[in-house]
Amino acid sequence: MPEHLGRSAYIYIRQSSTYQVANNLESQRRQYGLVERARQLGWESIEIIDEDLGKSGSGGTERPGFQKLLAAICEGRVGAVLSLEASRLARNGRDWHSLLEFCGVLGTLIVDEDGLYDPRLINDRLLLGMKGTMSEMEVSVFRQRSAEAIKQKARRGELLTTLAVGYVKTDDNRIEKDPDRRVQDAIALVFRKFAELQSIRQVLLWFRDEEVVLPRAIYGGGAPRITWTLPVYPTLHHMLTNPVYAGVYAFGRRGSRTIIKDGQKRQSRESFKRNWNDWDVLIRDHHPGYISWGTFEKTQSMIAENANRSGYAGRGAIRKGEALLPGLLRCARCGRRLRVAYSGKGGNTQRYVCHGTFGNNARPNCIVFGGMRIDRAVATEVLDRLQPMGIEAALSAVIAHEEKQHDKLQQMENALQQARFEAKRAQRRYDAVDPDNRLVADELERRWNDTLHRVRDLEIDIDRLKAETPVTVSVPDRERLMSLGADLTQAWSSPGVTPETQKRILRLMIREIIVDMTEDSLALIIHWQGGDHTRLSVKKNKAGQTRWTISGETLDLVRVLARQMPDEHIASILNRAGRMTGKGLTWNRSRVCSLRSRHDIPTYREGERQERRELTLDEAAAILDVSPSTVRRLIEAGDLSADQTCKGAPWIIRQHAVETDSVRKAADARRGRRPASDDPLQITMKLQRHT
Repeated sequence: MPEHLGRSAYIYIRQSSTYQVANNLESQRRQYGLVERARQLGWESIEIIDEDLGKSGSGGTERPGFQKLLAAICEGRVGAVLSLEASRLARNGRDWHSLLEFCGVLGTLIVDEDGLYDPRLINDRLLLGMKGTMSEMEVSVFRQRSAEAIKQKARRGELLTTLAVGYVKTDDNRIEKDPDRRVQDAIALVFRKFAELQSIRQVLLWFRDEEVVLPRAIYGGGAPRITWTLPVYPTLHHMLTNPVYAGVYAFGRRGSRTIIKDGQKRQSRESFKRNWNDWDVLIRDHHPGYISWGTFEKTQSMIAENANRSGYAGRGAIRKGEALLPGLLRCARCGRRLRVAYSGKGGNTQRYVCHGTFGNNARPNCIVFGGMRIDRAVATEVLDRLQPMGIEAALSAVIAHEEKQHDKLQQMENALQQARFEAKRAQRRYDAVDPDNRLVADELERRWNDTLHRVRDLEIDIDRLKAETPVTVSVPDRERLMSLGADLTQAWSSPGVTPETQKRILRLMIREIIVDMTEDSLALIIHWQGGDHTRLSVKKNKAGQTRWTISGETLDLVRVLARQMPDEHIASILNRAGRMTGKGLTWNRSRVCSLRSRHDIPTYREGERQERRELTLDEAAAILDVSPSTVRRLIEAGDLSADQTCKGAPWIIRQHAVETDSVRKAADARRGRRPASDDPLQITMKLQRHT
């Protein structure tokens, strides 16, 4: 054996779990004791490899210590590998036979408690192979027995490990709700808020904005202790996705994956969630729940729909923005979900876009269209269906408002009641101690004072909350809600209604909308939540037309007025007629000028009206020697023909119409004159006033 003693002896030490590392200390001592045996066998250079403490040898876990051992063997530095038994080196055939192969090629011995083996010898190789096979089979049998025992207990619903917050384990191995009413109310509030806000993030924002705390269990050292802290996202997500709160016992909700990494089998530590139909055990009505199973299913569906992953087929969570239909529109050509794109100053222009296969094949977008008209059309369709339920919705809003005021107040009153209990308990502890024992009495007195401070702070907060927010809805607010319920269109356009609220209403009614684009319209198929569907056609905007485009009547009016007067006079007439700009503003000279420039309307030229022999009321009155009001009466009576573009616009009178004999006679009659005689010898008598 000189060739083996000339190299180093490697002691491989391993335990399968951290529990064994912490508690099975005798096994560690035996493995480290192999150093003395290596010396007895004649080795002076001894290396210890213990990097794999707490790692399984079944092949699903990466073992850096074992890889270090194989590398040393391949370099020819190892004369012998010492281990208590074959199971310490490997519990899977691939690692075990790789070790035997390298040791046989390079002449490395394998030493355990039973003896010393040379893998180059066929008999020793056979014996070592059998030991490795038995070790692998042993761990498989142990695992199978353990897994079946666990599943058998889980099928009875008796496998209770860590309980969720809000539940406790009874003496007869059952699950029941935590008897602490504050804990029960807090957990029930989480589910009520999700049903109202329909988003985990929105629920989180509400709890943190209102500073409402939730219970959290701290494990270790016996029974779990409950502490109260502001929630974080994982806390709310765990509550809303855990079936235990629906009164369900579930086992096998998660699974693990086996992957091939660097040519070796590896057990993925990242578990994945299974569909509830694939769970190993699912027992409904196993214990009292905070919600029903139907509510749990709806909650999971809503959470899945809120996912905003790229390319995901769900509707996505409700986000900020003026567009009302993101997540509801689906392309009729490729089946993908349409996305919304905002542009313009302040993002006031939205367009719905289906990118189709653009990212893969560099093809153009499937469909692109403006969102203003389709939003209005779908909203009108929804309001028509909701109108009969308007009063009921208003009453529900009143009830929801009152419940919202109670939520935070109820949680604070529960906290106050618990704080008072803790103060009384601290007082009893202080009263029970010997007052002469100041080391203990001072500490108990300090704790009592801290609890009294908490009671006082909560009482102040509750009084301030009651003063700031009345619990009931005032009579004027109730009447306004009822009036809005009678007219949902008015309620929909109310200034207090946010786009987020409108989107939530649309999603409650609509499952999805299939949209396609024709030459001049959008073809919609609205799939309602109840299973019905409605076909709808929405006219598209013309090329270059935007949501701020003025009406065609106003544009025609400006074309006519521009031939009669300058821009400042046109602005005055438009304002008197109640005409507004595309953005709902009043007119002035610059806005009229901008409109003319966009539509190539020439400006008014001085003298242009006279060239067309057109007269105003004042000019016609001067020719007829009457007042302007008399000319207006002639027009109203039909004696004088004239045109008026709109109410408030000036009258357009043709000069040849004023010069006719019939108009002059009508003007004289209005003026009170007798018609002139046809006798040329007759003269008009002029009367003079004597002073």
